[in-house]
Amino acid sequence: MDHAGRRERTRQELADRGLVGPLVVTELANVRYLTGFTGSNAVLILAREAADDLLATDGRYVDQAAHESPDLDLLIDRSTLDAALARVRPPWVLIESHASVGTLRACERAGLEVSEAAGVVESLRAVKDPDEVEALSRACAITSHAVDRLLDEVRVGDSELLLARRLEQIFAELGAEDRAFPSIVAVGENTAIPHHRPTERRVQAGELLVIDSGARVAGYHADMTRTVVVGREPEAWQVEMHAAVLEAQAAGVAASVAGADTAEIDGVARRRMATAGLGDRFTHGLGHGVGLQIHEAPGINGRDTGSIRRDMAFTVEPGAYVPGLGGVRIEDTLVVGDSGPRVLTTSPRELRAVGA
Repeated sequence: MDHAGRRERTRQELADRGLVGPLVVTELANVRYLTGFTGSNAVLILAREAADDLLATDGRYVDQAAHESPDLDLLIDRSTLDAALARVRPPWVLIESHASVGTLRACERAGLEVSEAAGVVESLRAVKDPDEVEALSRACAITSHAVDRLLDEVRVGDSELLLARRLEQIFAELGAEDRAFPSIVAVGENTAIPHHRPTERRVQAGELLVIDSGARVAGYHADMTRTVVVGREPEAWQVEMHAAVLEAQAAGVAASVAGADTAEIDGVARRRMATAGLGDRFTHGLGHGVGLQIHEAPGINGRDTGSIRRDMAFTVEPGAYVPGLGGVRIEDTLVVGDSGPRVLTTSPRELRAVGA
């Protein structure tokens, strides 16, 4: 991946916003995006000139940093942030909007005045380059195949925990480096909890099963949700709820084109849910960006004021949730191209009976 090119684009973005660096990058996803370094402790000083860029970490990562970021000046110091800031010429630096209090205090100790550079790197990360799209595509393919395999194995009596751990094992068998996030597996009444944590609750015949999961490949996160019925054909209320969510999801995907307002994409799906009498049961935003983090820009919800650009990658995931009864969610990850959205997650979306 072209990390040097990304650093140059960040410098240009700072200049376009009238911001004068250097920029202190402490968010690890942003450090990885700009340098390729994947360690758990790092600071990037993005200087006004490329020759002065500096990557700082500690002694655990001497070899790793040299291998992953060979084009950068490396600083190895246990007091990583303080050591990096000591290399910055006063009087000021730019910091990320989510910088910690510790970062602010370190800047004070270094005698540096601080200005905020809000969302600069994140805005660049929202538009994926071809290498990122390839990594996301691989992660989504593994996710789709793994869920299909798991649904072939599901049996009445399986626990949520068993299914979650088995799914993550299949991710590894198919070549994922890890799960993208803790897998959500919910059955019965638990399907009405959007972010349910798997338990020993066992699936019974005729119950809904919701699987919200993703594989991670080369640092990039997939996200997909499917809803099925286990052990026998679905009941009428399950069919009706699933059909409404599926229609809303299809509408949201179709609206996900370059130039579209993110709030309007959310609104398109939300209006479909309201028409089906389930508007008050759709209790979260329609989607979120995916990439080096499982939740990143853009936000696809009624509060967001942004618009979609070509090569943005995000989820479309309407749901309906009735406490004590159950819920349905259908989610795909897509990337926006010149001719519209390309859905990367391909597992069948229809409501079907699985297991025995």
